[in-house]
Amino acid sequence: MAELHGSHLVFSTSAKNGGQTDRVRYLVNHQSCEGSGHDARAHAVMAKGQDAYHDDVCREIDVPSDEAAVMGTAANMNYTAVAAEQDGDVVVTAVVTGGVQTNATCAGDPASWRETPDGIVKAPPVVGTINTMLLVDVPVTASALTRAIVTMTEGKSAALQRLAIPSCSSADLATGTGTDQFCLAAPTVGALPITSASPHMKFGEIVGLAVRRATMEALRWQNGLEPSYTRGLFHALGRYGVKEASIFDDLGGHLDAEHLQLLRRNSKSAFYEPLVGAAAHAMATVLDRARHETFPAAVIPEAIIGQAATLAVALAAQPDRWPEFRARLHEVGAADPRELVLAAVALGWREKWRTN
Repeated sequence: MAELHGSHLVFSTSAKNGGQTDRVRYLVNHQSCEGSGHDARAHAVMAKGQDAYHDDVCREIDVPSDEAAVMGTAANMNYTAVAAEQDGDVVVTAVVTGGVQTNATCAGDPASWRETPDGIVKAPPVVGTINTMLLVDVPVTASALTRAIVTMTEGKSAALQRLAIPSCSSADLATGTGTDQFCLAAPTVGALPITSASPHMKFGEIVGLAVRRATMEALRWQNGLEPSYTRGLFHALGRYGVKEASIFDDLGGHLDAEHLQLLRRNSKSAFYEPLVGAAAHAMATVLDRARHETFPAAVIPEAIIGQAATLAVALAAQPDRWPEFRARLHEVGAADPRELVLAAVALGWREKWRTN
């Protein structure tokens, strides 16, 4: 909870007292349920409604309901990340909790909820939310605070981009989650108000930087998303169907029992090998560009197969055999990216220790 001293202009997504107001004194981020399988609790919150949930939270922490902006999440409050940035006399502080493993989305992804006059249809409980408090210590005009919401959101999306977070609803990289919330506050009296939060201005820069840093730190604690941990094959290509949970079943038709067992016993060193990860991320990028029609259709198969060959030689640690591996993977083709990746992994692993 953040308690605001003196009059502040506040923007928030709070169900009660949300939007723009100068009457809010408390910004609250509340863990409403456990992150996985806590369906009874989530259904109970939804059944009571957002207004009642808001009042319950305020009652629990003994603050006036009509003076609070409340955000709810399944994230652990002990993983709250705080990042402050300063330019001259202006200090911006971002306070973030976040989780992205089951609820990450890309703007424009297919949605499964619809709000109707009878309520929300097909609304199962979801987990994974990025909640942001942004506190500014000097006055900011209402229009600039509105622009700061855009800059803050871009900072959050930039953090997800740096971590290559996949959407849970499409093959795209995520730009946020389906339940993100925010509270943004700046005092109404003091120095001459700031009038722009554009990233071209230093104020916009520190807003984006503080939110980006805090978001990455929150995800580091909540989901274990250290940048180096995202280097692996599955993080890079999971959105194209290459999953850690099924990889050995999927490879069963490509490797004999002896090779498969050896790979199983050495899976971490194989699938998280840095050059394998680099090749996997490069292949994911080319697959993205192919989907978005960056390249002429005629060259797309060759581009994808070339990346698969790079993946295979990286796993085999035999870069000089790239032309040979490329030719062999042409037999698989690029129509099914997942099948091509499996063939590349199998080829690289078989050939790594071949002695004849």
